[in-house]
Amino acid sequence: MNILEDIKLQYKMGGIVQRLLFWNIGVFILSIVFFFSFSTRNFNYPDWLGLYSYNNQLITKPWTVISYMFLHASFLHLLFNMLVLHFSGRLFLTYFTGRQLFGVYILGGIFAGIVFIMLYYILGIHSVLVGASGAIMAILIATAAYAPYMLLRIPLIGTVKLWQVAFVIVLLDLIQLPMNNGGGHLAHLGGAFFGFLYVKLLQKGTDLSKGISKLQDVLEGIISPKKKTPFKKVHKNKNTIFTNASTDMNQKKIDDILDKISKSGYDSLSKEEKEFLFKAGK
Repeated sequence: MNILEDIKLQYKMGGIVQRLLFWNIGVFILSIVFFFSFSTRNFNYPDWLGLYSYNNQLITKPWTVISYMFLHASFLHLLFNMLVLHFSGRLFLTYFTGRQLFGVYILGGIFAGIVFIMLYYILGIHSVLVGASGAIMAILIATAAYAPYMLLRIPLIGTVKLWQVAFVIVLLDLIQLPMNNGGGHLAHLGGAFFGFLYVKLLQKGTDLSKGISKLQDVLEGIISPKKKTPFKKVHKNKNTIFTNASTDMNQKKIDDILDKISKSGYDSLSKEEKEFLFKAGK
């Protein structure tokens, strides 16, 4: 299996966290090509992609409350966000589904963006917001609100509870509000509040991510419509039992590999397991 095939398989089998990582990295690479100024060493994002704190932003360019969360201001900005996304996403999936994670990511990012626009408009500050931090904070805080006593082992620190990690991160954002990048820290806090709100409403029976899941179903139906298979008459013969047994064994092997991915990640697979999945996916 070559590198390209390995990447395709990782994207296909890695789950929603893996796909979000791919999307963010892919958009960052495109951003370097189209929006990076090598003279100033900064990204010049247009107002139809970045989230600008103008009073008519949501009315004239409503899509920017989604597009901004896939843009990043620097490589370190992207790297830090992707590390936290990988960490918090794995924790989130311990208790929730991939569709719920995607819903919280999108809605948390939208809520964080709206908080940024509203408060900066009130303060009369014109600025631009990019980055997935608000969306990622929603995922992290949602997990901490649902399982606050989950134990984590952190190098050089030891074993801590998840709520303690979340508390320190939120506290750092509060402390840094008066400093540089106040808009970014406001977005972080907005995303954190949404994550907390999501879990509290979910515990009362309201899943805010359902709307995103339904929209996802519609889009997937448009992109990859299910093909109707004509009725075929099946003739049984003495080899049927062997064919069924072979199919069952293959399916069991696929299920075992997928279970291994969900527990330890795609990178834990052996070369033979990756080859088997790649062939099964064709």
